[in-house]
Amino acid sequence: MKSIWAYLLILLSVVLSSAELHAQPVAEEGRGDEQTTRAPANTASVGQYPPVPIRFFRGNGPQTSSQGFYFNFWKMLFVCLLFLLWAKTSYWVDEDSRGLKCNTEFWSSLILVAGVLGFLLVFCMPNFIVGFLLLGAAYGAPLGFYIQERNGKVPASSRVMTPDHIKKMTIRYLAGMGIRIGGKTTQEAAMGPDIRFIGKSSTGRGDDPASSRRVENSRGFLAAKELIYDATMRRATDVHLEPKEDEYGVRLRIDGVMYPTEGFDRSIGEAVLNIFKVLGAMDITEKRRPQDGSFRAIMPDREIDFRLASQGTRHGEKMSLRILDQTNSIASLSELGLRKQLVDKMCSIVKQPHGLFLCCGPTGAGKSTTLYAALHEIDPYQRNIITIEDPVEYRIDNVSQIEINQKAGQTFAESLRSILRQDPDVVMIGEIRDAETARIACQAANTGHMVFSTVHANDTFTALYRLIDLEVEPFMLASSLSALLAQRLARRLCPDCKEAYQPNPEFLKKANLPPEKVKCFYRQPKSPELVCPTCSGLGYYGRISVVELLEFNERMRDMIRDAANMSQLKAQARKNGMLYMKEEGLRLVVKGVTSIDELLRVVK
Repeated sequence: MKSIWAYLLILLSVVLSSAELHAQPVAEEGRGDEQTTRAPANTASVGQYPPVPIRFFRGNGPQTSSQGFYFNFWKMLFVCLLFLLWAKTSYWVDEDSRGLKCNTEFWSSLILVAGVLGFLLVFCMPNFIVGFLLLGAAYGAPLGFYIQERNGKVPASSRVMTPDHIKKMTIRYLAGMGIRIGGKTTQEAAMGPDIRFIGKSSTGRGDDPASSRRVENSRGFLAAKELIYDATMRRATDVHLEPKEDEYGVRLRIDGVMYPTEGFDRSIGEAVLNIFKVLGAMDITEKRRPQDGSFRAIMPDREIDFRLASQGTRHGEKMSLRILDQTNSIASLSELGLRKQLVDKMCSIVKQPHGLFLCCGPTGAGKSTTLYAALHEIDPYQRNIITIEDPVEYRIDNVSQIEINQKAGQTFAESLRSILRQDPDVVMIGEIRDAETARIACQAANTGHMVFSTVHANDTFTALYRLIDLEVEPFMLASSLSALLAQRLARRLCPDCKEAYQPNPEFLKKANLPPEKVKCFYRQPKSPELVCPTCSGLGYYGRISVVELLEFNERMRDMIRDAANMSQLKAQARKNGMLYMKEEGLRLVVKGVTSIDELLRVVK
């Protein structure tokens, strides 16, 4: 329409110009007021086109000042920002799906193809609003389906795009901009993981929830929560806070091996350590004297107990935290990973009406876990089970669990004498540390009680002579002992990234393994191309028990009464079919459960 009106104006101007040229003499005669109303003369000479009254614009049009630019700047900026968001989301979906094993190839391809199609629609559609809506549908729908699937596989605290997650993310970003909502306590709780600490009372009896509220406003509270969350998510069993000259180093024990992780600067590290000391009812003013304590942490899907131990060092105070995760407790002997013959023998031993069953090994060898599994084989409703522990590591229903208190003078021996008057059928002693406890345990086994306990020794025969060194009479020891179990924990090879290799024939010969029957051994990958999402590149995932079981028959009891030497006892045990710990471990190596390097690391 504008073009038609333009041509009409041009035609009208030409006509008026012609009329003016022909009527000029007449106009001069009657010159007066009509001259003021006459159109101005055209400066163009006769026979030339007059100038176009509307300017020509190349680009977005005359309504904008960006002549010669065919894109709308603000719309293009918005599309570029949306592209960056799509690229970051695609990277997150790829990494997150690999960690959760959510069919990475499918979801990454779907997000990629949907995003590319959506951006093509934005540039191809004549209407920007319609193209943007199609982009949102093509990009947001697959992302929403993936979030729905991954949220179903993770605990509530790790779910994304939930109202709680959106609230925490909003508070976190606003806090980064200097805008605080809900006060410091609400902000710290929202910014950190969903963990609630419950401290121990100063009397050593029960919990003290008030201690958690006291540390919420302390400096380093968020760092303490993140440290605990990171340790539990990585399956750590111990956390070590180690002071250095200008920082606090942090190391995690995962599957029995120490791994360094991100530490703290000096001030934050000391604040985190003081928070744990307050929760554990420890004296924060004491920096040199060793202290110990405990506290609990409640997460949405689990409840975790922590044992604390501090010690002064040259650069400051060091602290170690033992993590006791209730969800990782063993419910039966069959879950220890032992071969069926050993499980059947141990089940028959622990169900005996009386006797002494000892589990030996170094610290962290899983002795307490094995005894807890043995207790689960006994019916707690038909038999009275009482435990004496320092401290109580795992809670068992319908079992009377006693925690000793060294500060109050309550020891294993004193508690054991007391509970023997409580008509027990099964007694578990956390550890035999002294001669008095050893003698009372043997007497209890001889008087009709089934006694479980642990002792620190390298193997079964060493544990036997350890009890003799504790001044237990050989005749009493021979009549009370039912079995001795020596134990180590070896790391399991990751089932998703372990690699096979051909073992050395000379090694097979030394290990008494037939080369024709052993096709291959397995080991952790030497040079992995990608980091395994299952084990996070460690090559191992979880641990398995490597044991040796020494049963006592009448012949061996007579040898103990006669004070036979160790070589004679070993020969008799071999005649009874006993396998040494290294031989039991080779069975696991042949099956591909663990590697030969790991076996040689834990078994000498």
